[in-house]
Amino acid sequence: MFEEAPLAADDAISTAVRKLADERVDHRFKALPPDAEGLTVGALAAERRSLFTGGFTTPVLALSAESIEHNLALLETYTRSHGLTFAPHGKTSMAPQLFARQLEHGAWGITAAVPHQVRVYRAYGIRRIFLANELVDPAALHWLARELDADPDFHFLCYVDSVDGVALMDVALRAAGASRPVDVVVELGAGEGARTGARTEADCAAVADAVAATGTLRLVGVAGYEGEVPDATADRVRAWLRRLVALAADFDAAGRFDALPPEETIVISAGGSAWFDAVAEVFPEIPDLSHPVLKLLRSGAYISHDDGHYRHLTPFNRVPEEGALQPSFRLWAQVVSRPSSEQAFVNAGKRDAAYDLDLPVAQVVRSGRDGTERPATGITVTGLSDQHGWLSTTAEAELEVGDWVGMGLSHPCTSFDKWQLIPLVRADGTVTDYIRTFF
Repeated sequence: MFEEAPLAADDAISTAVRKLADERVDHRFKALPPDAEGLTVGALAAERRSLFTGGFTTPVLALSAESIEHNLALLETYTRSHGLTFAPHGKTSMAPQLFARQLEHGAWGITAAVPHQVRVYRAYGIRRIFLANELVDPAALHWLARELDADPDFHFLCYVDSVDGVALMDVALRAAGASRPVDVVVELGAGEGARTGARTEADCAAVADAVAATGTLRLVGVAGYEGEVPDATADRVRAWLRRLVALAADFDAAGRFDALPPEETIVISAGGSAWFDAVAEVFPEIPDLSHPVLKLLRSGAYISHDDGHYRHLTPFNRVPEEGALQPSFRLWAQVVSRPSSEQAFVNAGKRDAAYDLDLPVAQVVRSGRDGTERPATGITVTGLSDQHGWLSTTAEAELEVGDWVGMGLSHPCTSFDKWQLIPLVRADGTVTDYIRTFF
């Protein structure tokens, strides 16, 4: 049953997350203080060390504790005020501690992209999971069937976008002896040349017919990703979202949801991190249907935001009266070479920083001599090697070997995935916790 009410981070989630504090600190976790070897993560966190004087080695990625809390609260307020239910995409962080905080801040569940992520979520007690992909892997479907059969409180749904995919799912679930049907939503593609999804309404109807012919799948709604609309503009995105709403209404009028019990919801889901304001504008237009509607938003990058790609794309640029997200990442690296007045090198590279969308941005310099901080005036990151950052420096740049350079990053998804244990740092430099990731 897909109820609309959010779930708190329940005892199972809280217990599983607390156990992360029992993990031992060792060589697996880069940048952590060498003298912390053998301590548990919880014991190290309790020491409240300074990121700058507490023995951390460079490069070290830090997350702002204040900005994470701000972003959690802002999206909770935003979704609630717009009548949206929220299942943030967990692929961004793959951090159960952050999942628990998202649930505490009103999230209905967590979205995943691939079966491994679903398994991580289940290992940490997540009870509502939206897989924003078609699932045709027999081994994953066998696991899913066992998981659903073992836990009646586990609610799962995923995309379907092809008749062939539905057939593959049906065969695998029958072979697994599944006793609970897998709930599915038909994915409407964002247009020709876009990513996944059935391209036309007729294609969507054929997929829905294929679902109805199985005994292993149950149609519960429609979904898609407006971020793939070709040459996206606000008007084009809104037009595609209205197609999605119309598809749900047409399915309902055709009786495709008649098998759902009266108290269950029809799911209509969209919403990445670039156009959720369009979702908030169009979803109130959903007409009365035969069942209540779960208007499900799935944006994920908000949790950390960034200093590049999403800083430019965030919908809050268009609706500043509703607030602003705060970038939470800062990568600290040390100057290890200053071969000329126009060039310097730090000890962070592609293994440490996202570089798929934009290069890091130098923001602040912390003196290696006395710990004073100053703006990174005249310093530009021009390239990354595996373990080096290339800096161009002008005459204004004050930079010496041994200085720490704090850099903002672009693209949260490829920033989190380079770090297994990330210090959560308050504005004064105190490390209050360590965020464990599972990529």
